[in-house]
Amino acid sequence: MTRAYSNDLDYLTARLHARRSRMAEADALDELCRVHTLPELGHAVLPGVEFSDTREFQRLLVHRLVREISGCLKHLDKDAHDLMAWLLMRFELEDIKVLLRGFLNHIPVEILQPYFVTGLSGKPADHTFLMAAKSIGEFVDRLPAEVMRHTLHALLAAQRESPPLFILEAALDYDYFRELTVRNNRLRHGEAEIGKPLVVQEINIFQFMLVARGRFHFGLPAETLLPLCLNRNGAGSDWIGSLLSAADLLTLVKLAVGVVIDEEPEAVELPVIESMAWQRYRRLANLVFRRSHMGAAAVAGYFGLRRIEIANLISVSEGVRLAAGDDAIRKRMIPHINLEGAYV
Repeated sequence: MTRAYSNDLDYLTARLHARRSRMAEADALDELCRVHTLPELGHAVLPGVEFSDTREFQRLLVHRLVREISGCLKHLDKDAHDLMAWLLMRFELEDIKVLLRGFLNHIPVEILQPYFVTGLSGKPADHTFLMAAKSIGEFVDRLPAEVMRHTLHALLAAQRESPPLFILEAALDYDYFRELTVRNNRLRHGEAEIGKPLVVQEINIFQFMLVARGRFHFGLPAETLLPLCLNRNGAGSDWIGSLLSAADLLTLVKLAVGVVIDEEPEAVELPVIESMAWQRYRRLANLVFRRSHMGAAAVAGYFGLRRIEIANLISVSEGVRLAAGDDAIRKRMIPHINLEGAYV
């Protein structure tokens, strides 16, 4: 007997609510910040799993998330399935960026292997196929997802020389987010509106960091960055225009309040701003998860929370590797203060 889709989704979301209670957050995360060795951390987080070093531990965390998302697909209708499948593309995209950097710097794929985010973006033959391209244009033509080629093709066609790596990577992100918006908007029964704030937040983080790094680190002009801003999908063209015309980083950060971050930071430093932006993302993911409750958006909200959990666990593992001390590790958590208050 075939189970109805609605029952499949009810079954899935019930399981996700149960798993939510077991995430490494609040007190559980605080306890992990006190760990002093990697084997001790591994025993607490990945019991019974063997790994050799910090990098392998981190990759195993990401592998588990990839498998978890993949395992949910069979419980979803077509539109929700397509959205969650596109979340998997985020991991493939990061591996493509590694390959792109290697291609531009003539680094053999064998040397790149340890730097892949998941190692799951395709068989080694697929990596070799990409790296065998004779030009950046051919590399783009060989990308596995057609929807991620459009902006790169447009950039290459408009310039005689290949754009800098920062711009090429931003073009990949641009097309990823554009497709993410399309797929979220297809969700049914009001779930698209429930899930939209989470998508918009991630887009706004991308756009803010694009302008901040592009203008104030790489010294790129506004006209170079503007085509890579998703004016219709994030905070809007007026906000983007204000970002691009900001005289300095302080002005830029003030424009982020209420859009990318929830309050003004104590320090005008991009790592601080980025951490605060992901704190806001975590808050919105929790809101989406609770508002949708048993709907398709709850699945997206849950995996938003899982992304933050893994980011925190990776920060813990790096702190352990560097013997940074528990107080220093806590400051890198998302959120890094008042952990208990985040659940009230």
